[in-house]
Amino acid sequence: MNPASLASQRYTTKAYDPARRITQSTIDELLALLRQAPSSVNSQPWHFIVAGSAEGKARMAKGTQGPYAYNQPKVLDASHVILICARTDMTDAHLAQVLQQEQDDGRFRDDEARAGQLRTRQTYVNLHRFERKDLQHWMEKQAYLALGTLLLGAAAVGVDATPMEGFDVQSLDTELGLREQGYTSVVLVALGHRSEKDFNAALPKSRLPSERVITTL
Repeated sequence: MNPASLASQRYTTKAYDPARRITQSTIDELLALLRQAPSSVNSQPWHFIVAGSAEGKARMAKGTQGPYAYNQPKVLDASHVILICARTDMTDAHLAQVLQQEQDDGRFRDDEARAGQLRTRQTYVNLHRFERKDLQHWMEKQAYLALGTLLLGAAAVGVDATPMEGFDVQSLDTELGLREQGYTSVVLVALGHRSEKDFNAALPKSRLPSERVITTL
């Protein structure tokens, strides 16, 4: 199936069948896809936390209490839940780690190419840190690139998905000790197979017409 067809058929699942599980090989495939997601200047300012056990999903569900209780069944009934996190700072240590990985993977023909990559990446980090003053927002944008990659990938392997911003970030950060590790929660993604009670499955998909959202120059 081509990407446009996948996009037209996938939708946000509202209820999951708790009896149906995703195979470990499929989860591994989706995690491999996440690791390959694009990011600005290959900055990779993210971390992905996966919960597939009842205990793990219960910990994730601690972020869906109070005003976010409507999302709790999705977390608990899904086969797996992935929390996409963003860094809280673009540290020199992280930049050095990315650069070393690039070198280990053979991306630099010589030391000059390595130094040029570091300068380019640092230029963008400094742009967002000092001039635009939106470094955190910039890093979260990269997390959403990973989200889009995951949602289309899930559709490609026949897995239903629900992206959720409706959760208590502080509660989940505290539960998982994220800020001490230099991360913060951005978006939860439930993965599994839809329930017969999922009303959204029967509704037609709705998007604005192409002439409203696409301009050809």
